[in-house]
Amino acid sequence: MKRFLVDTNVIIDILSRDPRWFEWSAETLAASADLGPVAINPVIYAELSVGFERIEDLDRALPETDWVRRPLPWSAGFLAGRCFVEYRRRGGLRSRPLPDFFIGAHAAVEELTLITRDAPRFRTYFPTVELVAPPTEAGPSDDGEVP
Repeated sequence: MKRFLVDTNVIIDILSRDPRWFEWSAETLAASADLGPVAINPVIYAELSVGFERIEDLDRALPETDWVRRPLPWSAGFLAGRCFVEYRRRGGLRSRPLPDFFIGAHAAVEELTLITRDAPRFRTYFPTVELVAPPTEAGPSDDGEVP
């Protein structure tokens, strides 16, 4: 049985009924859920929380009956930091690790398949992570850089 971690952008596509990505995200999530559990972690939860006024509303949108809530392993924190160092060496401009580093590291250390529309950074820094992504890339990462 596969286990999946769902990137924030896929969930936002579904919750917002994004005109471009809703269909792909909803179909991909449904097909994945047929193969195994789908999960979020505290980083994904935090990113999603900005769209909600109350925690109860977010919890209703992501019921625990449908979403496994996985803690972020300490080893994922370490791996995220190491990948961030490599990002900086490659010319990345951010001064602190990006959420994608924690998400990718979590998928890597727990061998979770990551469902995302933002595959370039994950492919670059977490090459062992199996990705489910659109056949054509959604475009650059949200911050406009991949280094």
